[in-house]
Amino acid sequence: MLKLIQKGALAGAMILAAGAALAEYPEKPIEVIVGYSAGGGTDVMARTAAPFIEKYLGSGASLVVKNMPGASGQIGVTEVAGAKPDGYTIGTFNLPGMMARTIDREAGYDRESFTYLANVVNDPNVIVTSKGSGLDTMEKLIAAAKEDPGAITVGMSSLGGDDHFALIKLEGLTETEFTIVPFKGSAPARTALMGGHVAMGILNISEVASFQDELNVLGVATEERSDFAPDLPTFREQGIDLINGSMRGFVAPAGLPEDVVAKLDDAFEQMAGDPEFLKAMADTANPIEVVTGDDFKQLTSDLYDLANKVWQETPWN
Repeated sequence: MLKLIQKGALAGAMILAAGAALAEYPEKPIEVIVGYSAGGGTDVMARTAAPFIEKYLGSGASLVVKNMPGASGQIGVTEVAGAKPDGYTIGTFNLPGMMARTIDREAGYDRESFTYLANVVNDPNVIVTSKGSGLDTMEKLIAAAKEDPGAITVGMSSLGGDDHFALIKLEGLTETEFTIVPFKGSAPARTALMGGHVAMGILNISEVASFQDELNVLGVATEERSDFAPDLPTFREQGIDLINGSMRGFVAPAGLPEDVVAKLDDAFEQMAGDPEFLKAMADTANPIEVVTGDDFKQLTSDLYDLANKVWQETPWN
């Protein structure tokens, strides 16, 4: 009888210990790897979301953002793919860029390398020009590009990302040719544009919302006008059927324990409905489009197929 009691007590202790372990995640800071430089759209999204993820994870959760720019965001996302799947390393994930980079170059990850947590933002592209360029309308820009193919330099955050994707589409739609000047992030690309070092830039609406007085913003790549810039015409209104943008969210390494996935999923779902979070994102001109779990994974697969089609049909610059 004594042995039975001891075994029962041991089993009960084990159950309690397992429950405590589940409740304790996270027990230490969670590192959030951002594959771009500080100040760009992805970095702003991550830093804006972090306090709300902490809030809904509870247990004194702490998220620490680590910028790892380079290789068009590939360095950062590869680091995430190869991290220990314990919930203490998550990272930002950009579409279509992250999947496009498995098409045009060697990549240390693929669609199955991640646990898909949540897409948070769908940030449309805008075309901007420097004030000194004299190219203050799309009509003038296209005319100049046709007159002297390749003469107009275009600053963008990287090759193989949504900015590059938008340029490929623009060149195909308008039969033009531009010269790309890639940067390690959107913030240095924007700085170069404002300094007149490049004539044109393709960025995202969140990245220029606070700089509209210092740049010519020529159009937005959405079906309808953006709430963040209601006076800015779409490209479609200007006769160019260009719709494109950057989806930004969070992933973790594949193989994350189910209890950790459940806790992170719950945090993102609660964050998505938090009025303070919605206001914080609106204040940084980040258009929200929350897609979670399997739906996020399917979205990734769909955008990979689209990027693959465009990349196969269009020669790389």
